[in-house]
Amino acid sequence: MEPLVKRLEAVTSRLETLAASGGAGGGGGGGGGEASSESVAEFESQVLNGEEFKKFVDLSKKIGGEVADQVAIVSKCFQEERALLLLASKHKNPNPKVFSEVVKPVGKLVDEVVAFAEKRRGNKMFNHFMTVKEGIGCVGWITVAPKPAPYVKEMHDQAQFYGNRVIKEYKDKEKNSPHVEWVRAYFKSILALQAYVKEYHTTGLVWNKNGSELTSAPAAPGGGPGAPPPPPPPAVLPPEPSGGGGGGGDNAAAKRANLLADISKGSAVTSGLKKVTDDMKTHKNPNLRGSSVVKATDIKPKATTAGSKFTAPAAKKPPKLQLEGKKWIVEYQEDNPNMAITDGNSKQTVYVFRCVKSTIKVTGKVNSICLDNCKKVALVFDNVISSIEVVNSQSIQVQMLGKCPTVSIDKTDGCQVFLSKDSLSAEIVSAKSSEMNVCIPKPDGDYLERAIPEQFKTVWNGKSLVTTCSDING
Repeated sequence: MEPLVKRLEAVTSRLETLAASGGAGGGGGGGGGEASSESVAEFESQVLNGEEFKKFVDLSKKIGGEVADQVAIVSKCFQEERALLLLASKHKNPNPKVFSEVVKPVGKLVDEVVAFAEKRRGNKMFNHFMTVKEGIGCVGWITVAPKPAPYVKEMHDQAQFYGNRVIKEYKDKEKNSPHVEWVRAYFKSILALQAYVKEYHTTGLVWNKNGSELTSAPAAPGGGPGAPPPPPPPAVLPPEPSGGGGGGGDNAAAKRANLLADISKGSAVTSGLKKVTDDMKTHKNPNLRGSSVVKATDIKPKATTAGSKFTAPAAKKPPKLQLEGKKWIVEYQEDNPNMAITDGNSKQTVYVFRCVKSTIKVTGKVNSICLDNCKKVALVFDNVISSIEVVNSQSIQVQMLGKCPTVSIDKTDGCQVFLSKDSLSAEIVSAKSSEMNVCIPKPDGDYLERAIPEQFKTVWNGKSLVTTCSDING
């Protein structure tokens, strides 16, 4: 009975949306209005009211706290996208200025989701917040052409890094953990959105070609006066490629047409240029020769104004090395080769953030260590229970003296890992990184250095994709 009830609910949702759209496409078999109205109904059925997204929201409420608060913003974001799709089902493709007004509510909510995560660094649920933040860009497909579905899949893959952290943390800690199911439901929700976009908006957001003209964004609910025209959509939504199926194609075509028209004028194209008379020519007017050289003393640097494009660098924050609860915080250290964390225990973690040209020694056995946004930092530690992670960093050296089961390297350029005899079985997971080397100890005390592959070859064998390391890696 349950599958039958779900099917009836989906049909009901589609009928309600069709009724609300009021035949926006204007009759006629195969008209754009009918297809667009159907796409709105399917968005509700497959995505907004889909089983996985409902499960994701319900589990967020079960986990509670700030996770539920962030997901509430995500839910609003999908609601706004549904409203935009309904608008597209009633109107023709607007000009770029109006389009930027229309997508602004979605972009504003995406900004809120991103800011929510960034403001909570160091929070014990930080990996949850980052998982949502990395995936929320999927709603930006409305500005992508001609291939929005692959873009949604890219956002799904981007969210996996932090999502896998959550799964790894909770899968053995709690039986049937809601945190693990929460991550999986979020991933499946994004994939459901990808399948929807691929079917109904294959080359970009579909507007109703038989609909009415859209001259401005609809007023906010409540009947109040509309806001003044906003700036272009926020940067979190991807820019629309030129020549794509979005709102900027007509403008680009007009510019090309004007250019070709000017070229076709032949010699007449220069008719609008000013003529240079003899008194303006240096070789015919000696008076101009003496003033043609600009002395170095005459060149003055431009004063920086308040409206300058470039802003002053952010003020340096004070360095920190202290234990907060069960987490060691090491931040903003520069040229400090003598940092040490002594007597670490299994309940403590170490978080190193924005350190430069420094060395950190961790003694004892800690739960995990994370290096984030560091440059030219060396880390030496005894034992780690779960993993050592290097994220968004450059020129990092990691040396383990005892045991460490997992090394994770993400978005890092230059990372050298020195294994110990007790950690030869360690798993090294890398993504979006380069110049990675592993040094394996030899019986004579020296090290054998090997590079981690960065280039891969994928082929279709008739049944599945098979990926192997490229020959260039040796």
